[in-house]
Amino acid sequence: MKKFIQGKFFKFILSAGLAVGFYFITPHCLSKTTVAGILITLVVLINASRLIGKWPLITHIARVLVGGLFIFSGFIKSNDAVGFSYKLEEYFEVFKGDTGLAMFDWMAHISLPLAIIICVSEVALGFMLLIGFKKELTLWLLLAQIVFFTFLTFYSACYNKVTHCGCFGDAIKLTPWESFWKDITLLILITLLFSGKDNINPLFGGIIGNILTILAIAASIWFPIHCYRNLPMIDFRAYAPGLSICEGKKPGPNYKPAVYESHFMYKNIQSGDTTEFTDKNYPWQDTLHWKFHRAMPSVVISPEVDAAKIPDFTITDLDGNNVTDSILGNKNYNFYLVCYDLNKTAQDAELMAKINDFYTICEKNKINFIALTASSNEQINDFKHRFNALYDFYNMDGIVLKTMIRSNPGLMLMKDCRVVGNWHYNNFPVFSDVKNKFMK
Repeated sequence: MKKFIQGKFFKFILSAGLAVGFYFITPHCLSKTTVAGILITLVVLINASRLIGKWPLITHIARVLVGGLFIFSGFIKSNDAVGFSYKLEEYFEVFKGDTGLAMFDWMAHISLPLAIIICVSEVALGFMLLIGFKKELTLWLLLAQIVFFTFLTFYSACYNKVTHCGCFGDAIKLTPWESFWKDITLLILITLLFSGKDNINPLFGGIIGNILTILAIAASIWFPIHCYRNLPMIDFRAYAPGLSICEGKKPGPNYKPAVYESHFMYKNIQSGDTTEFTDKNYPWQDTLHWKFHRAMPSVVISPEVDAAKIPDFTITDLDGNNVTDSILGNKNYNFYLVCYDLNKTAQDAELMAKINDFYTICEKNKINFIALTASSNEQINDFKHRFNALYDFYNMDGIVLKTMIRSNPGLMLMKDCRVVGNWHYNNFPVFSDVKNKFMK
């Protein structure tokens, strides 16, 4: 029996059987021809190990591509692990809404450690593949990770749930379908590596390979934690120092809005069958044969082109009045204390005292200092009373505030709508240092 399970015939039957299963359960958003093409490619690669083994160059090219891409992807996400955790939280909220399973609430609460673990594993596995360390373990872990990501991106693309996967952070933004095809490419390459694994040999001997792997893992752990406790070393966001928020709010010269198509599900009164229609052909007048059943998610016909990098940037006072232009139009130096959620804001008494002292010095120097939050007026009043905060609060969208700075609270120095500098609360600055270095 063991010999039969390890044989080529069993491998073919198993791979073909799984392919047939996936073919029939794949939702309608991907054409059956495309699905068949992907699955046939994978089945052929799985069962062509003898042929692939004769061409070591193919294996080495795939090895470099997969290893390099995993390291690059992991490094970019490690640079902004907080931003990646927001994206994972978004996925978990979608799954919770679609399935009703409480486990996704729990996963959303641990999205940050999960994000760091994923970042570490991507970098470490990419490095292990490149040096040929523990190839069997490395290949299976790579396969597990890419299957997980392929499911996420396919679900997001098929059901139009999460519009940006966060695969490469803010450095390279991919649409859900672009992310899915990137993952399919990696899945094919990793399958190719399995078939040609006999050509993957360690580049270094036992102890050297162990030491290099330990160092790589240690570095991959240190980097995301360091960026989390400070700020991203490389800032790819539209709120990076030197960039103008006002310019970021403007669409590009080739701007075209996204075009959507509404879909509706109607039930046939006679047969009881349901049929999906678009807003161009739905039978709203034929009440004798059709009855409205439910609305379907809108489908993007053509995506937005050359859109503004900073959409939905609106500041309101606590009475709901739009004060965006007056605040961004401040020609002098001014500070934003960004606290996207006061219930989650670091509330160390020493930190709050530093912020209050900083505000007092700003007042003496006639420099504006305000706080931006998505919290309610009641939460704001409670926060001000607990910490004797005398600075003014304004409201903004929480997602925008999370994007502005990866710290809660975080400090931003602005001048004439342009970001001059920003600081994590772990590195809350002294006013005189900021003045000497930035306010010239």
